[in-house]
Amino acid sequence: MQWVAGTVSVEDSVASSTSLSGDLLRTTFLPSISTVTLGLVRMRDRSLCLGPIQLITFGPPKMSSTSVSWPIEGGWLVASAGGRFTIESSGGELRATLDGYDPMLPRSIYEATQLRLHHSLVRVQLLRLAGSPPEQALSTPTSRAAAAAIDAAVCAGLTLAFGGRHRVRAFTGVAIGYHLACWTASGSTLGGRVMRQRVVSIDGSRLSPMQAALRLAALPLSALRRYPAHDDIAATTVVQDTSD
Repeated sequence: MQWVAGTVSVEDSVASSTSLSGDLLRTTFLPSISTVTLGLVRMRDRSLCLGPIQLITFGPPKMSSTSVSWPIEGGWLVASAGGRFTIESSGGELRATLDGYDPMLPRSIYEATQLRLHHSLVRVQLLRLAGSPPEQALSTPTSRAAAAAIDAAVCAGLTLAFGGRHRVRAFTGVAIGYHLACWTASGSTLGGRVMRQRVVSIDGSRLSPMQAALRLAALPLSALRRYPAHDDIAATTVVQDTSD
């Protein structure tokens, strides 16, 4: 990240074995932001919107064979028009660059809040577009179910020991804290360690706190759709842990 004359420039990138066209990037990156925000933020016309609030409004995109760039024209999060947001696929990477952006928030608040969300959401989007490396050894559904059962038993035990009278509320809090802590620290819960599996980003890297929270929040969708939708949304997967 760099600040120049009150404007910020930010870059995020992930490895990608596939070259994506500028047109594909235009039609997928911003429109699918609603998926990784669980519908909270949506693209309407050329604006990212939180409910009725236009957060950022973009101008008409400019494309090349391997990139797309949107000029920033306004919105609630924009102090003044200017700068651009660019997605590029080249050199074995997917890169997202926010250049010359003038945020409405004061610098200290922007860096503590909006910038962190920007990095997290953009990285998830880039990972979802890049896809999974072919060499990963994925865990089986049976192994995942067994690990989940062990984790549920662990959370239930902790709730019985420390939950007091409000056990349903306590179990929910224990389960949330337990999974977020385990996924971000090592990728493995106790159930995962027993079944020798761990949760990783689809490029094999450790989950960010935002990814872990998004994965957990999307779990009910997996139950409704009967497939691991939470992994699709959070750009995560469960792999066999071959480490000793």
